[in-house]
Amino acid sequence: MSIPKHWDYPRFALEQRTQQGIILGLQYYPNGTELAEQLGGGWRYALMPKKNSDELFHFQENQIQPLSPEELFQQITAEIDFYQQQINILKQQLAVLTGGFTNA
Repeated sequence: MSIPKHWDYPRFALEQRTQQGIILGLQYYPNGTELAEQLGGGWRYALMPKKNSDELFHFQENQIQPLSPEELFQQITAEIDFYQQQINILKQQLAVLTGGFTNA
């Protein structure tokens, strides 16, 4: 992504986890434009509050709170644990299908 030199650099990144959710998109509204007058100038972010949610919310940069390192660690660890459980379930299903033979 290329950002013009006269724009402020965004504070948050795509796919960053925040208190409000995961950042899925960002858009810049330059000052002096109609959208900036209506919505506020600067960066606006599209966030999904929960993984696999069908909801999408838009926030101005000053409305977003980053996660603490501890909160981020807890979220990522919980997601890893969830996927490890899913992998184990799939391995069990595969073992049943192949009569106990797996390439684990």
